[in-house]
Amino acid sequence: MEKSHAYRNLKICTKDCLCLFVCPTGATDNETGQIDFEKCIGCGACAAACPAKAITMIPNKMPKPQLKNEKVISKMFKIANSKIEQNQILKNLLNENKEDEKLLKALIHSNKVIIEDIIRESGYMIPQNKNTNKLLKDIQKNGDNSSKEYATNLLNKINFI
Repeated sequence: MEKSHAYRNLKICTKDCLCLFVCPTGATDNETGQIDFEKCIGCGACAAACPAKAITMIPNKMPKPQLKNEKVISKMFKIANSKIEQNQILKNLLNENKEDEKLLKALIHSNKVIIEDIIRESGYMIPQNKNTNKLLKDIQKNGDNSSKEYATNLLNKINFI
């Protein structure tokens, strides 16, 4: 089995179509403009020939994410907690000071993105929709003790963002 396959980003493709001439299997020659993964052997000739760099090689099998130990997760949540505290201070300042509204809103948004990234990197879901929120509340109610603790912790943090 091939280790990778070609993918064409149609948004940056200039339609110079040099890929058509170098592909040994004709995988790039189709009407939709996409590359036929069934024909692609992963040689990379099309990606090398593309003047717009619109073709990239994608691994067929993505590596598993590295697991983080409890010490790392604990440190990440300390950072997230400090950002939550910063946001609470910034929101209070925003209520008191309308002159710097744009700056304060930008800082609040920046902290929110950092908090979400930390939580996601720690291996937790971000309850950005009803289904995920419902799942976390179900885990909080019916899960084992460690799962309940994680779900409660995450739901509490998200409420502060």
